[in-house]
Amino acid sequence: MKLTRRTLLKTGASAPMLLSGAIGLDALAQFPSPKGKGLQADVAVIGGGLGGCAAALAALRSGQRVVLSEPTDWIGGQSTSQAVPFDEHKWIEKVVNPSYARLVENIRGYYRRNYPLTEAAAGNPTLNPGFGSVSRICAEPRVVLAALEEMLAPYRSAGRLVVLLGHRPTRANMEGDRIRSVLLEDTLEGGAREVASDYFLDATELGDLLPLAGVEHVTGAESKAETGELHAPDKALPDNHQAFTVCFAMDHLPGEDHSIDRPSDYDFWRAYIPELTPPWTGPQLALRATHPVTLQPRDYVFDPPRESKNEIAGLWRYRRIFFAGHHREGFAQSDICLVNWPMNDYWLGNLIGNSPEQAAEHLRRGKQLSLSLLYWLQTEAPRADGGLGWKGLRPRGDIVGTEDGLAKHPYIRESRRIRALVTVREQDVGKEARAKATGAAPDQVTAADFEDSIGVGYYRIDLHPSSGGDNYIDIDSLRFQIPLGALIPVRARNLLAACKNIGTTHITNGCYRLHPVEWNIGEAAGLLASWCRTRGLDPQQVHSDKEQLKEFQSQIAKEGIPICWPEV
Repeated sequence: MKLTRRTLLKTGASAPMLLSGAIGLDALAQFPSPKGKGLQADVAVIGGGLGGCAAALAALRSGQRVVLSEPTDWIGGQSTSQAVPFDEHKWIEKVVNPSYARLVENIRGYYRRNYPLTEAAAGNPTLNPGFGSVSRICAEPRVVLAALEEMLAPYRSAGRLVVLLGHRPTRANMEGDRIRSVLLEDTLEGGAREVASDYFLDATELGDLLPLAGVEHVTGAESKAETGELHAPDKALPDNHQAFTVCFAMDHLPGEDHSIDRPSDYDFWRAYIPELTPPWTGPQLALRATHPVTLQPRDYVFDPPRESKNEIAGLWRYRRIFFAGHHREGFAQSDICLVNWPMNDYWLGNLIGNSPEQAAEHLRRGKQLSLSLLYWLQTEAPRADGGLGWKGLRPRGDIVGTEDGLAKHPYIRESRRIRALVTVREQDVGKEARAKATGAAPDQVTAADFEDSIGVGYYRIDLHPSSGGDNYIDIDSLRFQIPLGALIPVRARNLLAACKNIGTTHITNGCYRLHPVEWNIGEAAGLLASWCRTRGLDPQQVHSDKEQLKEFQSQIAKEGIPICWPEV
């Protein structure tokens, strides 16, 4: 039987849920280094986002001992600490990695077991908990966290997994082209731990391990001369990065006043008019913004009372993560909306390529933008009835695990990217560019067929406004494959990219950065690290040897991971 989300549901796959927490010393003792200091793992996964969790699970299933580090106190990355509901393609129920399908069914199962759902919601095999319009699985960050912890729990119990929360990499100790150990600073309790390992997987949100290990990498936009891409700039712009966003959650309690204090930077953001090319539509704090595809003015609807009744579909429903209508009458006062909108995208500076002080200032300003948006919605946003603001909008810090109501970590769209054995370019996956490159008719063109494929995905090439002054670049793409060579650096021998830091370009990052693709990348990286360790090989050897590559792809297929698109 083919393992899909629905078949998982029919088989009743479930397990007890756990919450994240600091790892105990007894578990650490099971990972001693040869010198008695630090930790010794078979595979070290640096970064605990979706790619990192998938990588750890894949390596653990393959019999490896794994250390997984995460700079925040929640694993799960963009789906938990960054609070972004899943962005998926429309075939995800049919074309999906079994492990990803299990994650989604764990999320749905959590709601069925613990929430007082209506009979219709509980019986829906494809339950969308938040009933948001952006995805088929809009859910609360804590529930996603619990679902991920459920998947990791058996390996914790068996002593095969150590999770280091609040740990970020600060140094990589090298021996030639190999990483021997990584020093992890404990940002929660102080001190540091050194992790030695045979293989290191960089699953950090910004590719933090790459500069520490001297791994060749790219930032920002490559030039047209380098990549030949249709939408690349004439000159390389390494500091031109997509916006990041500090997300927040809110509900709406009519008749109550939950207005926050006026943010310190509110006057700046209230008056700010973006200077982008093509031009923006006016103030950023407005219900009008540039349409991502047409680049024409687009008016947004925001009306929590009407949208909660599903009378209209606007910003309130867009990334809604909790739908009161799914629950028995009287249980919930309000829906919960996750705010990741054009109005709180921050593009006035970058989190990489600057000093730590400069990066911290940009993060502070990004937080102020989001708080200013909330305050504007509460006090000045125009209502359909002619009034201003919704004072009943209440920030839900309890939902995102913070006191200020903002997500624990900014939502990162663009990372450092490795110089890889294979780099995916626009002419490989962009519809218009691919048609021009191949001479195929636009309605018959297909994406490049990578002989080293280890997964598939789909999303539009969706680039948000950038720190270099670009407005949206949002163009048609094709259902694509994920080449193994994009995970493998050109030189470093025991490091793999396991997140959005793979060998894409500034352009193609726009369709390879979303939740299910990141999961597939991480899962393949974890399987490859285990494959190499078991056979005494380097990733480059697997990629260059056709027989090894074929055998590894057979292993990928045994895991149920599709490596080419079926007819759908």
